[in-house]
Amino acid sequence: MVGFKVVVTDYVFPSLDIEREILGAIGAELVPMQATSEEEILEAARDADGLLVCYAPVTRRVIEGLRKCRIIARYGIGVDNVAVDAAAERGIIVTNVPDYCIEEVSDHALALLLACARRISYLDRKVRSGRWEAKDAVPIFRLRGQVLGLVGFGKIPRNLAKKAKALGLEVIAYDPYIGAADMEAQGVEKVELETLLRRADFVSLHTPLTAETRGLIGEAQLRMMKPTAYLINTARGPIVKESALVRALQEGWIAGAALDVLETEPPPRDHSLFALDNVILTPHVGFYSEESLRELQRKAAEEVARVLTGQSPRYPVTPLPTQTRREGGLQ
Repeated sequence: MVGFKVVVTDYVFPSLDIEREILGAIGAELVPMQATSEEEILEAARDADGLLVCYAPVTRRVIEGLRKCRIIARYGIGVDNVAVDAAAERGIIVTNVPDYCIEEVSDHALALLLACARRISYLDRKVRSGRWEAKDAVPIFRLRGQVLGLVGFGKIPRNLAKKAKALGLEVIAYDPYIGAADMEAQGVEKVELETLLRRADFVSLHTPLTAETRGLIGEAQLRMMKPTAYLINTARGPIVKESALVRALQEGWIAGAALDVLETEPPPRDHSLFALDNVILTPHVGFYSEESLRELQRKAAEEVARVLTGQSPRYPVTPLPTQTRREGGLQ
């Protein structure tokens, strides 16, 4: 068999047995790392045929230093830690896994919404501190009839919309790339972002992190929200300007926030959000279930195996090399 080399730049899984089985079948050597810098990746991956990447920074410098890499497979949906344009210029295929953890992230967003609506985390802290006062819950509003605003309308928010509607929530959405008819078919009203922010009782973020969405929710947007509204983010931390969010929570522009992602992960131990009672924080675990991890590992490894054996990937983010040649040639 051909002796391929596949470097796992970093991973969060209990083992890499799934990858070893899939890639071993094509004669590939698996080189696991826990890289956090460009230098670490380059040292191990310069002569790699493929990369499997979790959170490590696969920058333009890294990509330009790869001598024979044919595929960079991201463990996840977003590819914001991979210099996709640089990879495309080199004819390196970048893939993701866009159809995993749809149930998990939509469940997590809904769980955060319910925890906000019923003030679960806040009341739990009060009881643990020795208070047993129903008045600590004030104000709580009936969930049925309230408005959920989805920023982004891909697979995860569509799944969340179905679950929210079953609880009696009205659902509206902002996504400049999705037509009104598509949303209406899902029982969701298409609105502009400003309208969504002003109407929604819960604003749930579901956009990828791009130049367009970085800092999308800042001071101006938070001031548009109702003082009784909650912001929920299970997408990417930098979509929200955290300094503005801290002020919004401190000064009561909004009622609260529930965040599974932050601008810096892990956050510094003295982060301002930690001192606030009206925020719920979870450690970027919305994607997680035992089933979703196995699916993620399998699908990412299969993409590497397919490309290295001359097959087309199922989930390309970049143009395939044949497409690139037609559009102007590989370098």
